[in-house]
Amino acid sequence: MNIDNTASQMRKGVLEFCILSIIKEGEAYPSDIIEKMKAANLNILEGTLYPLLTRLKNAELLSYRWEESTSGPPRKYFTLTEKGAGFYKELEATWHELANAVKALTNSNGQENIDHNNFNN
Repeated sequence: MNIDNTASQMRKGVLEFCILSIIKEGEAYPSDIIEKMKAANLNILEGTLYPLLTRLKNAELLSYRWEESTSGPPRKYFTLTEKGAGFYKELEATWHELANAVKALTNSNGQENIDHNNFNN
């Protein structure tokens, strides 16, 4: 098996959540999203980001506005819609459940915790 492929698939699974997390903090321009992702060691290419932003916009989770630029073409700034904010909260809850489950399973004491929980149920 190729670890790079597996690691890439794991990262792809959380891209939407990470992108929405960035936009939740305030209006975002795509290059700002790319920079924040890079700073977190989650590299994303424009060719990956733009289709995701379009899909999120088409699902009515994001809206955008155009702003004229003095140094080039107009810029598209994205914000969460009300529907997007609700979706983000659901994703956040799902992420926490998943992260806690993975932590429990990969923790050296995880087996003991799982066995204990099953005993009480």
